[in-house]
Amino acid sequence: MVDFFYQIDLWLFYLINHTIANPFFDKFFPFITEVKNWYLVYLIFWLILLIKGGKKGRIVAITAIVLITFSDQLNSFVLKDFFGRIRPCNALEDARILAGCTGSFSFPSSHAVNNFAVALFFLRLYPAYSKGLLTAAVLVTLSRTYVGVHYPSDIIAGALIGWAIGYGFSFIVDKIIKKHTIHKL
Repeated sequence: MVDFFYQIDLWLFYLINHTIANPFFDKFFPFITEVKNWYLVYLIFWLILLIKGGKKGRIVAITAIVLITFSDQLNSFVLKDFFGRIRPCNALEDARILAGCTGSFSFPSSHAVNNFAVALFFLRLYPAYSKGLLTAAVLVTLSRTYVGVHYPSDIIAGALIGWAIGYGFSFIVDKIIKKHTIHKL
């Protein structure tokens, strides 16, 4: 049964990494997969929340930093080491590698965990931004398979873990915000 799921994972990997390959995607996906290319967008969004968002915005902005730190550290230093899955760029001779292939483990994808944690966090607290954040999360995580550094199951598992983390953090922040609103009256 495990072999059956691995074969599906490989089929999906090759579909994304090879079959849909084209010159536009070969430039687009390596660009969006690079976290450094998002720093300015993150900073602007975070500053808007902090400065213009009122008390709720400040609580959300501070919590977002804790959320990212938590999700990234949990995934990078606990889950990946626990599962120990080798990246496709290290395991498959014919993987198209369009981004740096590190020796770190593959499962689950930290890009997926972090992006989906943030997307769900904001989806619950600021629903108006949900379409943009979910679109960005999907494209960034899809890019990880396209550039050859993650299997599709890495990003699916990462997305599910990210959703759970984002939901948990949004639930806590929602309670804090409601408590502050009640005490204010």
